[in-house]
Amino acid sequence: MRLGVLDIGSNTVHLLLVDAHPGAQPVAYASHKRPLSLVRYLEADGSISERGQKELIDFVQEAWAFAGRHHAEDLLAFCTSAIREAPNGDAVLDRVQQEAGVTLQELTGPEEAAMTFFAVRRWYGWGAGTILDLDIGGGSFEMAMGHDSLPAVATSVPLGAQRLTRDWLSEDPPTAKSIKELRKYLRDTLRPVVKGFEKAGRPNLVTGTSKTFRSLARIAGAAPSGAGPYVRRVLQRTDLGLWAQRISAMAASDRVHLPGVSEARAPQLLAGALAAEAAMEQFEVDELEICPWALREGLILRRLDQLVHDGPLEPPAHIGPIQSERRRSERMHPSRARV
Repeated sequence: MRLGVLDIGSNTVHLLLVDAHPGAQPVAYASHKRPLSLVRYLEADGSISERGQKELIDFVQEAWAFAGRHHAEDLLAFCTSAIREAPNGDAVLDRVQQEAGVTLQELTGPEEAAMTFFAVRRWYGWGAGTILDLDIGGGSFEMAMGHDSLPAVATSVPLGAQRLTRDWLSEDPPTAKSIKELRKYLRDTLRPVVKGFEKAGRPNLVTGTSKTFRSLARIAGAAPSGAGPYVRRVLQRTDLGLWAQRISAMAASDRVHLPGVSEARAPQLLAGALAAEAAMEQFEVDELEICPWALREGLILRRLDQLVHDGPLEPPAHIGPIQSERRRSERMHPSRARV
């Protein structure tokens, strides 16, 4: 069957279609995304601006049409911190449903962390032991740890790379004072959070599962994405510290020349590096491994598990209702659907 995941994140909006069936590894079929940074469309009070809402609705309409052209049978549509934390988030979700015909389900921070961990566990298997996963998005930073399929501890903090850049590193390149102040803020914010992970013990494996970590590992010498998902990629804390210092002296226009850094993500690269470094310091981690699977894969795998154990039932509320293409077309306008 062909499954789709529509991911409305803080940095990008992305539709991933995969061919999968219970018991098999999902295989990517097609992808449609746009570098829409909702964090950049926030008003002074944190609300998503009119322009940001229009951009979002346009993409959701594009994504639904794309899924229809490629005969997607099931579609999970969700949003994370950019809408979750906006004062007008509920109104934005209502507007998306009314104008695009798609219902976006909100994932809480801990749910997002847990589903990402679920994908990491499936990638590495039981032999990995206790896993600690770190994921730096545009608006939030998710952390999860445990030795089962789902984590024993899962949390989220508002330390996303785009958010930190907007709030702390407004100059390009940033001043030494602003970097120092951000480092202190990161340590002070992460310290009590990390302490809450002590009950889960020490991890046998530490992973990073976001574009931020992939870019940082690539800059530090890891293999490019073209080498495939099965190449082991690691990020050393010592290398991260050196590169954080180098990036701090670079303008965003210079960072795009670094390997694996896009123009859209270049401005927030330093904030991501500082957040990653602070987390590795607080967790006393010297090395982490980049996992190619993350939140989207976790949601897909969870859906497949439901088909194995329960048949084609509705998924948990935090993932959102799923309807087949045939059922949707019976209820909605042929070119639109409520997902």
